[in-house]
Amino acid sequence: MAITVTPAAAQQALRFLKNRGSGVGLRLGVKTTGCSGLAYVLEFVDDVNADDEFFVDNGVTIIIDAKSLVYLDGTELDFSKEGLNEGFSFNNPNVNGECGCGESFNV
Repeated sequence: MAITVTPAAAQQALRFLKNRGSGVGLRLGVKTTGCSGLAYVLEFVDDVNADDEFFVDNGVTIIIDAKSLVYLDGTELDFSKEGLNEGFSFNNPNVNGECGCGESFNV
């Protein structure tokens, strides 16, 4: 079981954490929403929970709860910039389908 972080995503994540001034890492998770069922959640973490799993890649600590790990195992967190658009993306090998707008997925 693993979550990986590309160098581009690591650079952005570490910059965001430094600018924020606090935090132990990023929480990656899923929530039920959208037309396909699940959506990604990415947020700063100040405190960890007892059931959290930790993955460190390229200097970034990714924290994920046990329920989300089932859906996200093997996911690669990436960051890209195209023109005026930039953001994190999730390369998840478990995805069976996505909605037309790309906001949600199913496994």
